[in-house]
Amino acid sequence: MSIYKRDGVYWFNFWWDKTHIQRSTRQGSRAAAIQLEANCRTELAKGGAGILHKKASPTLRDFMRLEFMPWVAATFEAKPKTFSWYRGGVRRLSEFDPLATLPLDKISGDKVAGYIAYRRAKGLSTTGINSELQILRRITRVALEWGRVERVNKIKMLPGENRRERVLTMPEEARYLTAASELLLSVATVLLDSGMRPEECFRLRWEKTNFDNGRYGTLHVTHGKTQSARRFLPMTARVRRCLLDEVCIELL
Repeated sequence: MSIYKRDGVYWFNFWWDKTHIQRSTRQGSRAAAIQLEANCRTELAKGGAGILHKKASPTLRDFMRLEFMPWVAATFEAKPKTFSWYRGGVRRLSEFDPLATLPLDKISGDKVAGYIAYRRAKGLSTTGINSELQILRRITRVALEWGRVERVNKIKMLPGENRRERVLTMPEEARYLTAASELLLSVATVLLDSGMRPEECFRLRWEKTNFDNGRYGTLHVTHGKTQSARRFLPMTARVRRCLLDEVCIELL
């Protein structure tokens, strides 16, 4: 008996007559999973009717069009940026026939390498290619979770991404704030001192500020990229001064 748990459900994994048998029981109960494994072994002993014959895997293009994108649309309806990211990546993957016409369980490293070479020839950076490979990896994992395939190959990311880690120096910050207009000065100050994203700053409302909490007050971020983006941020002295400025009060 070879039962193990993955993503909340039990799988069985064993060899039968030099054939690897691995599949999800789709059960969260260990006892039920053990029984299903025993049933599988019994059928194999009787001749393996329907057990050793793998069901046909959908092609990448068909799975993306018929199942994955409808799921993306329903799941990320309230997150248009995430939906657009998936849609753009799926469109690019669909354009490369040597990969898009493959069954999902036949997508191997050499096939992915062909796609990488194709995108490099189009001038795409390593970061951009990895973004599309992340979508491909998500597609194959979803297909596995849904039982559309019995196994998928691992999709590896490319090394050598360019990372933006430059930190603004104090003299650069001072020059920028000195040259900024009054409104831009206030926005830049809030962004620099709080570390919030621009969209979070633009969504701030006067009723979400509290000048009596903490030393200088707090800002309540109610919208963000993820659910955990909803948080309270402490004000600095200059953020407090900016928010108390009459121009800022009128805009908020």
